[in-house]
Amino acid sequence: MTIREAQSTVDEWIKTIGVRYFNELTNTAVLMEEVGELARIMAREYGEQSWKPGAEKEDLGDEMADVLFVLICLANQTGVNLEEAMLKNLEKKTKRDLNRHRENTKLDGPGQ
Repeated sequence: MTIREAQSTVDEWIKTIGVRYFNELTNTAVLMEEVGELARIMAREYGEQSWKPGAEKEDLGDEMADVLFVLICLANQTGVNLEEAMLKNLEKKTKRDLNRHRENTKLDGPGQ
């Protein structure tokens, strides 16, 4: 699925199942909530926190998909073509960071 197809699919889902988009401010708050849920998994699986006894491990991919879904909703609501925006952003990063990371001695550490 391309990003453009994802935007179209989410729009169709909202119109047929979701009834309507939440307003942009509500969706921004929902996005922050979803990012928090993703962060909780990351802190427990890859960080120093542990799961509470009896707590079910959550699905990392599902939480990432929740974040992506709400981000796509916001893009649709605000008229952002994420495919174009991503390509433009990568071009900007490439120009800005062409040698920056290669020359960063902090990146020569363990695990590299």
